[in-house]
Amino acid sequence: MMRLQAVRSALVVIACAMFAACAGDRESSSGQPSFYQSLAAPGAELDANAAQSMISGYRHNNGLGELTLDPVLMRLAGDQARAMALRDKLDHAINGEFKTRMKSSGFDAKVAVENISAGYHTLAEAFSGWRDSAPHRANMLNQNVTRMGIAAVYAPNSKYKVFWSLIMAAPDDKRG
Repeated sequence: MMRLQAVRSALVVIACAMFAACAGDRESSSGQPSFYQSLAAPGAELDANAAQSMISGYRHNNGLGELTLDPVLMRLAGDQARAMALRDKLDHAINGEFKTRMKSSGFDAKVAVENISAGYHTLAEAFSGWRDSAPHRANMLNQNVTRMGIAAVYAPNSKYKVFWSLIMAAPDDKRG
């Protein structure tokens, strides 16, 4: 059983790397793919397109549709990650109740999901952490979501160094 899980994990990582490469994933100055770039440094930026490709590839491998980056969800994810970094606290409600944030931004609050984390320095680590956690994996594999926003915020004085927020949702019928 453990060997099968290890093989599956390796295949997911390889598939994600291939999807990211096909999506024109940019490389860091060290020449490695951006999903391996440490975000625990001043000025480091998350490659949202690589994140979208990685998560959509994982969903595709599980029979689900691709997610598209949404500017409103990108802003909301950034606000959540910044709020957690400022308070050095991992908390879904630190920037207001999640369902309220979604509804006021034009998303169906019944469908919206959020993964947060801290301490992962790379996109690959954050993705692996979420994939290996049953509730976070269930969020990434939610069949009703169609859009996503993701953010990573560097907090130099925190033991975690990087705070993450991934929000996936479907637009409210009124938003389109």
